[in-house]
Amino acid sequence: MGNRLARETSPYLIQHAGNPVDWYPWGEEALEKARAEQKPILLSIGYAACHWCHVMAHESFEDEETAGLMNRYFVNVKVDREERPDLDSIYMNAVVALTGRGGWPMTVFLTPDGRPFYGGTYFPREPRYGMPGFKQVLRSVADAWEKRRDEIVEDAGKVGQHLEQSLALQGTAGALRPELLDTALQRIHDSFDARLGGFGGAPKFPPSMTLEFLLRMVHERDDQHALFMVEHTLEKMACGGIYDQLGGGFARYATDAAWLVPHFEKMLYDNALLSRIYLYAWQVTGKPLYRRIVEETLDWVVREMRHEAGGFYSSLDADSEGEEGKFYVWRPEEIRQALDDPRTAGLFMRTYDVTDSGNWEGKSILHLPRELEEVAAEMEMAPEEARARLKEARETLYQVRAQRVWPGLDDKVLTSWNGLMLRAFAEAGRALQREDYTQVAIENARFLYETMRDENGRLRRTWKAGSEARLNGYLEDYAYLAAGLLELYQTVFDERWFAWAQELADLMLVHFRDEENGGFFDTSDDHETLIQRPKDVQDNAVPSGNAMAALVLYKLALYTGREHYAQEAERMTGGMVQYMGRYPTSFAQWLCVAALMLGEPHEVAIIGRPDEAGTRPMLDVLQGAYRPHQVVAVGSDEESAIPLLRGRPQIDSRVTAYVCRQFVCRRPVTEPSALQAQLAGEAAV
Repeated sequence: MGNRLARETSPYLIQHAGNPVDWYPWGEEALEKARAEQKPILLSIGYAACHWCHVMAHESFEDEETAGLMNRYFVNVKVDREERPDLDSIYMNAVVALTGRGGWPMTVFLTPDGRPFYGGTYFPREPRYGMPGFKQVLRSVADAWEKRRDEIVEDAGKVGQHLEQSLALQGTAGALRPELLDTALQRIHDSFDARLGGFGGAPKFPPSMTLEFLLRMVHERDDQHALFMVEHTLEKMACGGIYDQLGGGFARYATDAAWLVPHFEKMLYDNALLSRIYLYAWQVTGKPLYRRIVEETLDWVVREMRHEAGGFYSSLDADSEGEEGKFYVWRPEEIRQALDDPRTAGLFMRTYDVTDSGNWEGKSILHLPRELEEVAAEMEMAPEEARARLKEARETLYQVRAQRVWPGLDDKVLTSWNGLMLRAFAEAGRALQREDYTQVAIENARFLYETMRDENGRLRRTWKAGSEARLNGYLEDYAYLAAGLLELYQTVFDERWFAWAQELADLMLVHFRDEENGGFFDTSDDHETLIQRPKDVQDNAVPSGNAMAALVLYKLALYTGREHYAQEAERMTGGMVQYMGRYPTSFAQWLCVAALMLGEPHEVAIIGRPDEAGTRPMLDVLQGAYRPHQVVAVGSDEESAIPLLRGRPQIDSRVTAYVCRQFVCRRPVTEPSALQAQLAGEAAV
């Protein structure tokens, strides 16, 4: 008959609806039961695409004996970390404090009032890997709760005190100095893997925010070593197994140092972040590889990760038919059977390293260990012919793969992750002049506006087809979406998107701001009361919500001239200086904000209609190159609600550009060449 999770909308929770465990979703019903019966809470947190979450579910949560222990001694609560990042943050910090490590699935034991006292990540069915078996853990915790309850409650109180500390973000603009960027660059260089790309050793996660910071240093300083670190990493990832060589898109991370063996889950946010980095690298270098990766990744999103109403789904599972990676790997006989021409099959297998012995568990993960020209020469084939054959082979094999059992799709739509992907499509649409990408971005923004807002304009976190949007929006929902809307505005120059971004920023200031310590809490002031009001300032798999909020506020200050936006952003960023300098790869989004502030960005006002003949040549100057330290507005000085455009008339009734810094403008120009010169600092005020 299923348990209470059958009524939920999260695909992850629904996956556990048939367990014999008496699961509750997080909520007052479960908490009241724990208080009434004075039972500890067993809190299990994971997400739909998590391989080890599936393993633990199969080993323990589907097992009658284990479920019996859970039901007898605990109130069992299941949480989707993607729907509830607040709970995930609080209790992950607790698990790290208790054990020194974290991850998913996460298992935390709480007192009836929600304070953690013991926890871990994956527990096997039986003792192995140096870990106790899960049934052993259940019995031990239950015994301790029965015999040493006072001691447990006291220890839980100490953990709670540790969690309650709120980081101060009360710096000054003067704290931001160029030397900070020098220090960060040196530490990033020290951790760079010059042979295989990326930073540090295995496992390797795509370092999107770090690469964006390095590209900003390329722009500001022409730092060629920073460019080498970016290019080497991007090329190794694009040629590795972490990239889906047939379908496009990146897996969550590589389990090895060489980017060969992915953890096969594909997350929306990774692909939103990485597509932007490859786009910027293409703008900087003009290399076709980078543009190809952008387009293949975004095409994959449109094809496989988009609801017809315009929202983007969350993830594809690592597993299919109960096996990790089964959907993606190949044997030689499968290639030969799918490709009629033996010569093409041989070329494909040599190019993508498909062998009888395989490169992973007896099968082959497609990757590109060698240059195409080298393989073509071995096959006595012209490179052009080899490329054509491989293109056709990839298309054929994609269709063959599509007949396999697909990995599970987590089809919930999350506001924050959609904001990241909205940003990617908007930027790609204008940089690549792909109207189809721009249209995808517009449709996504419309969907979010119509679906993810309540009657007061407040955001909701999650939506799934057939249900209403639900759960309070978090800081990252507001900040990521506002950032995406500002990029959409700069692509289509429809002021409604700018107005919505500003509305979201103002709501952040009202409902999320930490009045005592500065910066923003992750949850709003009318969110449910938890044991802690979380405030995360560090980048994780996604950028820091606080750093993205600072970015949005600073850009709004450039558009509007409103000092309170700039002051808040500068205080927040100044308060993070010591962390940016010491741990640059963990605070890289803050470094991007700091680089923007130190780079004295341009505010560019184009006075003319977006569709006017003279506007496009001006925009080609502004949008054709990588220019991360500028904001652009287009419109009429009389009709616009954007202060940057006001009081700036056209010259001789021609489309006119004003290049400004802190609302102090150079001489207006009407020729694209003159605009180009001003941006390069070659023209007088």
